Amino acid sequence: MSWKLTPTGTDAQLRGLSVLSRHVAWASGARGTVLRTVDGGRSWQQVGPPDTEALDFRDIEAFDARNAVALSIGNGEDSRIYRTTDGGATWTETFRNTEPAAFYNCVAFFDKRHGLVAGDPVEGEFRILSTSDGGRSWQRVPGDGIPPALDGEFQFSASGQCITVAGKRDAWIATGGSTVARVLHSADRGRTWTASETPLLSNPSAGVFAVAFRTTRQGGAHGIAIGGDFLNPTGGEDNLALTRDGGHTWREPVNSPAGYRSAVVYHPFLHSVLLAVGPTGSDLSLDAGRRWHQFDDGTFDSVDCGRDGACWASGAQGRVASLRIG
Repeated sequence: MSWKLTPTGTDAQLRGLSVLSRHVAWASGARGTVLRTVDGGRSWQQVGPPDTEALDFRDIEAFDARNAVALSIGNGEDSRIYRTTDGGATWTETFRNTEPAAFYNCVAFFDKRHGLVAGDPVEGEFRILSTSDGGRSWQRVPGDGIPPALDGEFQFSASGQCITVAGKRDAWIATGGSTVARVLHSADRGRTWTASETPLLSNPSAGVFAVAFRTTRQGGAHGIAIGGDFLNPTGGEDNLALTRDGGHTWREPVNSPAGYRSAVVYHPFLHSVLLAVGPTGSDLSLDAGRRWHQFDDGTFDSVDCGRDGACWASGAQGRVASLRIG
């Protein structure tokens, strides 16, 4: 197993990644960069919104080769959402943050209509946006259904995976920065939330950076929380936890990746297979996250898999690679 790098034509850091198949993938990142391939990475088109070179598109969610939603991060008006329906030929700005202290980090969609955006707390109250029309419009989720933030708590926009969804209604948000790293869970498409503590290290540079979940045949949700300390990228202690009850309780595995990891993904149909990536390498688990083996020492920020089983990673210096088995 190895990564096969593809030429993207950019040196921008690409923290946003959305994979549809072995042929179609989108990536996004610094300097207003949005890339799209429809030929398996043999060529990438620069399709970012015009006049956005000052923005950092930390997350992108694509529905197919033509439809996608991109999120830029930052304080105040730097947090924006754009939508395209023609493969990036044209874009519509559908949200611009007007709160100077607000900062939005990640976006995820349940289906082509319903999605959520997670943001850092303002005066102790998390900012969460929802859409029911495919990202054409966004509404703020009322704060009375969201647990109060801890002192110093926030989300990390390192990979676009600080929020994830599974099934039609369940969503999870990853946090860090405080004395405890938590995962927030909603079972009603983001209207109300509960919080659980994880055993991951948490401080201003550490916490849960990414979460991933899959539903089981019994109707439950198995999940993983991954992270560490980005200022200590080779530190592998307290950087991963697993859950079998939808995030209510968490436990540490037999071993974990040997360093900070910013992204993780379940293989779409090999249910016991997980991939994790970070600045010091990529790791594989064949037993649902209990044991891990590093198979690459290159730097990546995000990882995603399409429904056909094709997996890709993206990261610094315009690096995008597809996974090669064997």
